[in-house]
Amino acid sequence: MKWTDVFDIAAALADAHPDVDPNQVRFTALRDMVMALPGFNDDPGRCGEKILEAIQQAWIEEQD
Repeated sequence: MKWTDVFDIAAALADAHPDVDPNQVRFTALRDMVMALPGFNDDPGRCGEKILEAIQQAWIEEQD
């Protein structure tokens, strides 16, 4: 997965962290959680606030 795979990342986060409320996750923690996902392989420098916002929003929707 790459940073642009927002929906795949959100689904993986929902599976990996079912007890976490994505509304309460800081972007620094979210970035670390994404980079720790199995199958994630992208340059940390390519991640920005807009990507993290999109991932967080998709994760929120995934849990609904």
